[in-house]
Amino acid sequence: MSVRVAVVGLGWAGRELWLPMLREHTDFEVVAVVDADPAPRRAFQEATGLAAHRTADALTAREVDLAVVAVPNHLHVEVAGALLAAGISVFIEKPVCLTSAEVDILAMAERNGGMLLAGSAARDRGDVGALRRILPELGDIRHVDLGWVRARGVPAGGWFTRRDKAGGGALFDLGWHLLDTLASLLGPADFTQVIGVTSDDFVNVDGWRAAWRQDQPSAHTSDVEDTARGFLVRADGVSVSLRACWASHEARDVSSIRVEGTAGAASLRCTFGFSSNRQPEPELTVTREGTTTRLTVPTERIGLEYIRQLDGLAAMLSDPGARGRAIAEARLIVRAIENFYASAGSARAQRAVPAYR
Repeated sequence: MSVRVAVVGLGWAGRELWLPMLREHTDFEVVAVVDADPAPRRAFQEATGLAAHRTADALTAREVDLAVVAVPNHLHVEVAGALLAAGISVFIEKPVCLTSAEVDILAMAERNGGMLLAGSAARDRGDVGALRRILPELGDIRHVDLGWVRARGVPAGGWFTRRDKAGGGALFDLGWHLLDTLASLLGPADFTQVIGVTSDDFVNVDGWRAAWRQDQPSAHTSDVEDTARGFLVRADGVSVSLRACWASHEARDVSSIRVEGTAGAASLRCTFGFSSNRQPEPELTVTREGTTTRLTVPTERIGLEYIRQLDGLAAMLSDPGARGRAIAEARLIVRAIENFYASAGSARAQRAVPAYR
């Protein structure tokens, strides 16, 4: 039997991504949408004849099995918490929430209600899967380099560049994908050391926005970082370097993962997400004792990883062991990001102190 699903939020992600994919997927039946704006509600209702609500409290567990929450970051906990408490399971893509305190709120709501499912579609990419399969050949893993660097990719409109709405900038937006993908490769782990710096050289400069997003320029001044660079150490001893950039001086938008082990190193270069300014094709190489071998990786159509993500959701809903898993993984990532920003804030304060002459 199909999972009855409601899409909460008809912005770009809800309208252009989740809604069409869910309606085409055989595991799901879209039964309702929710959005505060009457225009997309009306358009959906006229096109489908299905229910379109102004607020999520109109949804009930009698009619809906799963709600896909695609609202701005700062509303994730408010919306998802209420749905979980009402007995409706919830799926949220990154970031699940913005603070450790919000993780606690979701944990309480899930404990007494529906199941929380979460994740980044990057872990379901075919090239990431190919990298995952060769990790056992690398011996004991010692270090991982993670990067997602855009050439010109600042999301210039709406709430994305407002700290009070988004929680942060490139670190929350791109960095969450990278940390989630790392957890899918090596398994979740706490970070015992986190050192980070941030910068905002591009975020308020004309000409650096993500043209492929078709955002409308916002009137407000952005107060988030466009670049985050950090060094982290996991509880299992693996060191991690991270670079997340909305804009840079590079020619293309490139995502990269390099895993170094005692028996070799593997490197993946590709482009996560939907940018048209992409790496031409994914490149996966393995290097051992000075010899580098390129492995064959199929080139997939953009967005296929999101369909793969949906493929596993119905099974997770019926798996009691999945309860609590998304909360536990989100807690580790949120704590790492909080510590990253704390370190970056300390570094910024030091830079602001005039040097003695």
